[in-house]
Order: sequence, then structure tokens, then C-alpha cells
Amino acid sequence: MNTLALYISKSYQHSSLIRRRFIHTTMSIVIIFLAHCCMMAQPQDTIRCSVPHCDGVQFKVSKLIVPTTLFTLGAIGVNNGYICSLKNQLRDELSIMRGDHRMHFDDYLQYAPVATYFGLDLLGAEAKHSFKEQAATAATAYIIMAVLVNGIKYTVQEPRPGSGARNSFPSGHTATAFTGAELIRLEYGNGYGIAAYGITTAGVAFMRLYNDRHWLNDIVAGAGIGILSANIAYWMLPWERKLFGWDNSSRQRIALMPTYNTTFKQYGLMLSAQF
Repeated sequence: MNTLALYISKSYQHSSLIRRRFIHTTMSIVIIFLAHCCMMAQPQDTIRCSVPHCDGVQFKVSKLIVPTTLFTLGAIGVNNGYICSLKNQLRDELSIMRGDHRMHFDDYLQYAPVATYFGLDLLGAEAKHSFKEQAATAATAYIIMAVLVNGIKYTVQEPRPGSGARNSFPSGHTATAFTGAELIRLEYGNGYGIAAYGITTAGVAFMRLYNDRHWLNDIVAGAGIGILSANIAYWMLPWERKLFGWDNSSRQRIALMPTYNTTFKQYGLMLSAQF
């Protein structure tokens, strides 16, 4: 009987070890996939656009492949039985690893990429756009990201793994962080982008899983939305430059002239605009 009990115990430990290695391997593949796809499948753009003196990033259909693939994989994982079983196994393994110890620095680290996006310029890194253009691009990217994330959250209503609140899919923290990381890549190049994606993946995406705040498919979809939002914002930059009159070649001219009416003895201002 003791021999049988010992054999069963060893078999269980061996099975647990195999399962744990499988989960860790899956996580490694996901992390490598996110970083590798973002760096390699989306090579750094040459600055080209149809508007003279415009530093916008050229639209390419191929740029949609990585973010749409990530989002599609995440969406499939909401109800797919096989992926759901993997999600639960991963959650169980992380629960054993975590115990009662949770870390919440991902709540703040999600904003580090966008802070770095502006900070690199101030520290002297070579940027492709002026500060005001970066500000407009970042604002556009985060507005797009927020609309997509919240719209999908309250449409899909996937329960969170920890609390059961029905707003798990996609991960807003991950989308926020990956938006900033992709902004850095597009503005400063792949060198800075690799560092940004590394910190974002390990410090935000993984920690959302570790803290039992999201499922694996949530962070994969959130990454896709973040990457897409940043690219759309840069594609819109030529139109924003024309809208705000930042394009030096634009024929838009605005002038204010003081006026005085001698008959009614009134002062005023005359606005003159040429488009």
C-alpha cells in the first residue's frame, strides 16, 4: 500500500510538472510572439505622404495584419472550449505561483510608454515630428483606443477571472501600454520600440495575468487594439496638420484686423480667412 501511494504521489508530481512546463512554454511563446510580430512584421516606415512637408506614416494594408491577428485570436478565446481550458490552466498555475501576494505597479506602469514617448524628445532623442504633432497624435491614438476598448468591453461582457465583473475583454491596461509602445516605435524607431515592447509585455501584460485581473485572450486582444490605435493616429496626422494649419505648404491664412465705424462710433474686429 505504501508503495502504491508513493507511486501515485510521484505520478501526480510528474503530471503537475509537465502541466506547469506546458503553461510556462505557452506564456513564453505568447510573449515572444507579441514582441517579435511587432518588431518584424511591422518594419519601420519611411516617412512619406501625399501632403508636402508632412511627416505622417504611410498607410499600408500589411500594417493591419499583426493587430487584426492579435485581436482575432483574442476574440476567438472568449468562448472557444479548448482555449478556455488553457486559460483556466494558466490561471491555476499563476495562482499557485502568486499565492496571496499581488503587485499593482501595472496600474501605473501602463502609462510609462506614453510618458517615455514625450520624454525621449525632451531628453534629446531624434524624433520625426514636432512636440505639438506628437501631442496631437498621442491624443488621437488614446481616444481611438478608449472608444474601441470600452465599446467592446460592454458589448462582449466577458466575466473577469477574479471578480466576475463583466468587462474583462479586452484588457484596457494592455491596450493603453501597447498604444504607447507602438507610438515610441513609430516615432523613434525599432531600437527604442524593442525596449518599450519588452517593458510593456513583461510589466503590464503579464502582470494583468499574474494579478488575476484578465484572461490570456484579453491581453492578446488589448495588444492588438493598442498597436492599431497608434498606427491609425499616425495615418491621420496629415489631415490634422491641414486642420490646424501646421502644414507650411497649405494656403490657409487667417488674420484679425481692428475696425472702427465712424457713423456709429463703434470698434470691432474683422476676421479674414483663406483656405
